[in-house]
Amino acid sequence: MAIGSFSEKASASTIEEIKRQQEANRQQLNNVEGQIDGLEGRQADVQGEINELDANVVQIIASVEMIKEDIVEKEGQIRETEAEYEVAKAREEEQYEAMKVRIKFMYEQGDRSYVQVLMSSESFGDMVNKADYIEQLYEYDRKMLEEYQAAREYVRQVWDQLEEEKAELEVSQHELEQEQAYMEQLLAEKRQEYANYNVQIARAKQEAAAYKTKIRQQTAQIKKLEEEARKKAEEEARKKAEEEARKKAAAQAAAGNTNGVTGETGSSSESEQGGSDASSESSQEGSSSENSGSAQNNSASAEVSIPSGGSSKGQEIASYACQFVGNPYVAGGTSLTEGADCSGFVWRVYKDKGYSVPRTSWTLRSAGREVAYADAQPGDIVCYAGHVGIYIGNGSIVHASTPKSGIKITTATYKPILTVRRVV
Repeated sequence: MAIGSFSEKASASTIEEIKRQQEANRQQLNNVEGQIDGLEGRQADVQGEINELDANVVQIIASVEMIKEDIVEKEGQIRETEAEYEVAKAREEEQYEAMKVRIKFMYEQGDRSYVQVLMSSESFGDMVNKADYIEQLYEYDRKMLEEYQAAREYVRQVWDQLEEEKAELEVSQHELEQEQAYMEQLLAEKRQEYANYNVQIARAKQEAAAYKTKIRQQTAQIKKLEEEARKKAEEEARKKAEEEARKKAAAQAAAGNTNGVTGETGSSSESEQGGSDASSESSQEGSSSENSGSAQNNSASAEVSIPSGGSSKGQEIASYACQFVGNPYVAGGTSLTEGADCSGFVWRVYKDKGYSVPRTSWTLRSAGREVAYADAQPGDIVCYAGHVGIYIGNGSIVHASTPKSGIKITTATYKPILTVRRVV
């Protein structure tokens, strides 16, 4: 019996040890599955960012193509205006030359002077008529020359305006192409990050599969050991029952041999045995009664009650920005005096006033908080496709426009507004 008991204890100990190992593996599996869920969640976020970046790149490419088309159209208008300017200039020069010829004819013909022309008149009336004719001719020439000069100047202004608009489009194209390059680089990084998550998730899934295999093996091992223990217990119980039956048969045989001689003693023994049995039953009933009472007490103690269970700073920025009107535009520059581009101008103005804002035109579109253009206030940042400026009130912005015009004040709605951002 001692050897069997030791064997049973050893088997039980082995099963418990395997169960502890299995529980540890289950915990590790839960941890790995939690890591997988986290990785897949972060990968889904990256996929969302990729989709957004893809959409932004498509939009930027479309904007660049539209700007290129606008530039081609502006170049055509500039060529037409240049031709008109040349025509207007030629007409002005022709009129000027014609006027010079007439003046020379009237005032410089031979040795005859203007006074001689008048004095050669046959009568006073003829002299007045000639003087009036000369005056009308002069006024006509002067008026025509002024008209041609005005036409030439108007065409020149239109030409300059078209050149300025073309320069603005080229600046916007440059900014958008920089934004496109930045977005494409960021997109490549995000796609690499997404691919890295694939590798991490695959590795974690392999680890989880290994833990699942261990758990299945341990489950089979436990089942096998428990089955062996059950069979062994049944075998030992069978042997024990056979041993008891054998002893009982031997005792009954011995009792039969001595029954005639010691009948009275046997009777007495039976009486004692009966009394012993009665005493045992009484003892068992008492024990059962005590156990019942104990169970009732435990049941009562288990009923526990579970408790149930919210600017003047903008004016200062706008005023400060206007001090630099007329200063040069320099691509990539951030100097308010030596030259800045559109985003460099905004960045430097805010920096000088103690505020940190992004450096590029596209990242400025996420600065501060968005407000409607109808609610724009001085100091707000007005963002366009490939351009930014500072709102100064009365529907105007101050911005670093183009290399030709530098820092200037412009109507805020001169091109479509993407967003208005309020930082202060």
